[in-house]
Amino acid sequence: MIKELAKSEIQEIMDIWFNTNLSAHEFIPKHYWVKNYNVVKEQYIPVAKTFVYIEKDIIKAFISIIDSKFIGALFVSEEYQGQGIGKKLLDYCKAMYSSLELCVYIENKLAVNFYLNNQFKVEIEQKNEDSGFMEYLMKWKKTNSI
Repeated sequence: MIKELAKSEIQEIMDIWFNTNLSAHEFIPKHYWVKNYNVVKEQYIPVAKTFVYIEKDIIKAFISIIDSKFIGALFVSEEYQGQGIGKKLLDYCKAMYSSLELCVYIENKLAVNFYLNNQFKVEIEQKNEDSGFMEYLMKWKKTNSI
């Protein structure tokens, strides 16, 4: 089931955010994620529209949309990856918004391929201002089907 995040679930998604970032971004030092933890929890999550994927009372993944267009986060708990959960969350948001964009680290090849396989296109390659690592800005736009 996909539903909007409840305030009581913020700690659960932050655990997913932290643990998944550590495993998906081994090229970035752990202290970067520790340093940014409270920024995400206290600044980004409150301004984002966040949806969680729940099965059997377990939050397995979440997606956060900022300003009705920017995917600030899409994280699937490591033990539930490869089950199509990320695609379900992405498709849920694609049905609600006419266009979406995101930044993804170039070295995170699994995520880059995931977005390419879900009709996102690389717009530009840039340096992430905060971490200093290279990333892609990727965009998706709804097409009118006849």
